[in-house]
Amino acid sequence: MSEETVTPMMAQYLEIKAQNPGALLFYRMGDFYEMFFDDAVAAAEALDIALTKRGFHMGEPIQMCGVPVHAAEGYLLALIRKGFRVAIAEQLEDPAEARKRGSKSVVRRDVVRLVTPGTLTEDSLLEARRHNYLAAFAEVRDAAALAWTDISTGELRVMPCPPARLGPELARLSPREVLISEARERDWAETVAEAGGALTPLARGSFDSTSAEKRLCALWGVGSLDAYGSFDRAEIAAMGAIVEYLDLTQRGRLPLLRPPLRELPGGTMQIDAATRRNLELTQALSGGREGSLLAAVDRTVTAAGARLLDRRLSAPSRDLSVIRTRLDAVRHLAGDTTLREALRSDLRQVPDIDRALSRLALDRGGPRDLAAIRAGLARAAQISERLAEAPPLLTGAAQALRGHGALVDLLEAALVAEPPLLARDGGFIAAGHDGNLDETRTLRDEGRGVIARMQADYIARTGIQSLKIKHNNVLGYFIETTTTHSERMFAPPLNETFIHRQTTANQVRFTTLPLSEIETRILNAGNRALEIEKRHYEALRDAVMAQSGPVAQAARALAEIDLAAAWADLAMGENWCEPRIDDSRALNLRGARHPVVERALRRGGGPAFVANDCALSEGETPAIWLLTGPNMAGKSTFLRQTALIALLAQCGSFVPATSAHIGLVSQLFSRVGASDDLARGRSTFMVEMVETAAILNQADDRALVILDEIGRGTATYDGLSIAWATLEHLHGANRCRALFATHYHEMTALAAKLPGVENATVAVKEWEGEVIFLHEVRKGAADRSYGVQVARLAGLPASVIERAKTVLEALEKGERDGGRQKTLVDDLPLFRLAPPPAPRQAPKESAVEARLKEISPDELTPMQALRLIYEMKEMAGK
Repeated sequence: MSEETVTPMMAQYLEIKAQNPGALLFYRMGDFYEMFFDDAVAAAEALDIALTKRGFHMGEPIQMCGVPVHAAEGYLLALIRKGFRVAIAEQLEDPAEARKRGSKSVVRRDVVRLVTPGTLTEDSLLEARRHNYLAAFAEVRDAAALAWTDISTGELRVMPCPPARLGPELARLSPREVLISEARERDWAETVAEAGGALTPLARGSFDSTSAEKRLCALWGVGSLDAYGSFDRAEIAAMGAIVEYLDLTQRGRLPLLRPPLRELPGGTMQIDAATRRNLELTQALSGGREGSLLAAVDRTVTAAGARLLDRRLSAPSRDLSVIRTRLDAVRHLAGDTTLREALRSDLRQVPDIDRALSRLALDRGGPRDLAAIRAGLARAAQISERLAEAPPLLTGAAQALRGHGALVDLLEAALVAEPPLLARDGGFIAAGHDGNLDETRTLRDEGRGVIARMQADYIARTGIQSLKIKHNNVLGYFIETTTTHSERMFAPPLNETFIHRQTTANQVRFTTLPLSEIETRILNAGNRALEIEKRHYEALRDAVMAQSGPVAQAARALAEIDLAAAWADLAMGENWCEPRIDDSRALNLRGARHPVVERALRRGGGPAFVANDCALSEGETPAIWLLTGPNMAGKSTFLRQTALIALLAQCGSFVPATSAHIGLVSQLFSRVGASDDLARGRSTFMVEMVETAAILNQADDRALVILDEIGRGTATYDGLSIAWATLEHLHGANRCRALFATHYHEMTALAAKLPGVENATVAVKEWEGEVIFLHEVRKGAADRSYGVQVARLAGLPASVIERAKTVLEALEKGERDGGRQKTLVDDLPLFRLAPPPAPRQAPKESAVEARLKEISPDELTPMQALRLIYEMKEMAGK
């Protein structure tokens, strides 16, 4: 087939595809979304579905595949996760209307939505407990700003963001999609990719601040943005780009975006991408949620509460009043178990109001979303009554939960208890709400009874027991019987009553004049009832949207209450303490524990976690602990737990310690662990140096820095020199609080030279040649690393261990002899396999051990056990 003879349907497809070149086109054809040409090839491979052919185009067969409309969301999710964007072209008219224009007329179709990673709203496409952010970065002359929104909840935020801060801020937000001016696409592609988002370039005009301001004012129906705050041109440009992109992808049906909230620089603790990764705040190094701090502390019972927890852990506050207000709420609920449990029980019944509201705003909702808002607001009223006397955060939240009675009553009266998912299914308006609807339903339902009676009458008249009256969308109501019995229907006198309509392989179908009349009555009643219900749905949706602001405030209040109750439940369940937060530079922890490791030990049935103290200076002198000790002793755990406790405290949570006094931390830096970055040509040592450089160049005197094994990726003296200079810089230039773990014991001498440095070590014990890790942090310096012993525990061959001991003794002797290590190669022939060590002789069994073997503890009475103790004590004394 030539291009000139292409079918009208394929011509329509090609026209729509040309308007959406960067997306796969889901082209609606009846009950399927079909794809053609290269789209079909790509989709078939990505979805693992059959690829077939339909017709020809320019002499070549047209590749085709398709997915059922009813299962489309699952396929959409798979495509989005694989980096595709999908344009959905729906049928915009009934096929019967198209036929009126001529037999070859094509049903009118057009794209109603462009599905991208940052514009998802369906529950099946989203993670309920995580935000799905769409971000935009704008640069206007010397200013730059970052805006972000989650259209599934309607939240919109903006902040000034110098280009140097874009990477850390994207790491905090983890947006699924980032909008960048096409002029800067190459400059920011790597930064966006590192944050795990998809980069979408937009034309420069999308970031024009003058046009953006007009778009924003039109969105909220205001003459000026001054009512929402003071925004610079870059901030307006970033928000305007988001609105224009949403207008493009949603085809003019904008989501319910709330007025913007402006975040000020310095309002939250700054945490760079490397630190977030090293501390595993919201995602473990393995890539999943399990093993992260978020997974360890999440006791929220609502999806909105879980999303709020994610935001708090990603951006702890630096505002003392905010932190103390949150701690007051947690303290109140921790001290009132009855109230806390009642609140959590109520909250478990609260649906996700935010996302239901967003779907209704985009006209992608249904009766269940209305029911979700009804249930959530009804439960909110009960929760507000429980918080009549509470700290300000809780009473303020309770106030937002009140005043929704009229809307709840309307939804309660109008909706059935368990409505269907889609309005087109009908049956969701409660009986008694509309008398006209009730009458129409009665006619429809009685018609079904008439059909049943008619079927019984026809069975009696024909004597065919298998005769059925059925219905489909093509024939309407029809009488069906088997081919075997059909001869009776064609013969007189039945052929005068039964009119033949269709013959299939095994069935013959008929109709009658009375059946056609009843069909008309029933179909009219059914269609009319559905139309009435759809009108009620629109009215109810409009009623909800008219109250969208207060409803969204109630949803936020419920999330705040949920998080406070979750923090309190965690504190009481895990024996956490309330931290004292102030403006000092103190970091004094008693009995501190690592929340993730402690949870893992408990769940795995391992030993109890060993708590430790940490006391950094409260004065103006920099406070740095230089931590030494063997591998596997717990240095990294101690470093991480200190950082996590400071972070949790500024989130407004109690902390895993017996007491905690923490001066506000402005920045949190972590250089822990080893990894390379092969994609960017960086070795492990280069990655370590880049991250260390970022710390030394940015840390201020309010920062908390944890560094582990700086300089280990290069030659010994190079590494020692770098570690030494790094510690001096932290002390003299950054003047921050820091924990610095190292195996370079030579550095312990710095404690005597630098007034703000103090030595600490992780204790071990040697017993009969074995190393026992005590996991206790004490003042002082370690005298050795026990590396060979740890290697033996790891399972290195005995010959390797013995050879290592020999080399180590020679090295240590060389140091004592003043440079003899230079002749080590001569003294120790290389690669000489050491003979296997002689097997140890088992120690002779003692009399006490022999006696113990004879005892069965389960058979001893208390008196016998006491006598046995005296007996063994006497034997041991001989």
